[in-house]
Amino acid sequence: MSEWVKVANAGDVAEDEANSFTVGTRVIAIANLGGDLYAIDDLCSHQQCSLSEGDIDDTMIECPCHGSRFDITTGEAVVGPATEPLDVFKVREEGGELQVMIELAE
Repeated sequence: MSEWVKVANAGDVAEDEANSFTVGTRVIAIANLGGDLYAIDDLCSHQQCSLSEGDIDDTMIECPCHGSRFDITTGEAVVGPATEPLDVFKVREEGGELQVMIELAE
């Protein structure tokens, strides 16, 4: 069953940037695009590089290792070499916390 899990404090992700957080067994990037929050797998589906270390342009995040680009809003691999999409997650700011909806292992 999925549940809301605190991953950070509100304000921990600056506007037009992304930060990486470990949630259970997953590493998730939370991006702040003009004040709107998005959560996506942080590891590139090509060779597992951290996307939160890459550049953001509009709704695209670029892998710093090989230049793959993903749509932060959908997880779609838009530019290769990556071809597999990434999981996206619901994210919210609630009571001073950044929370992600995720299924935690029992």
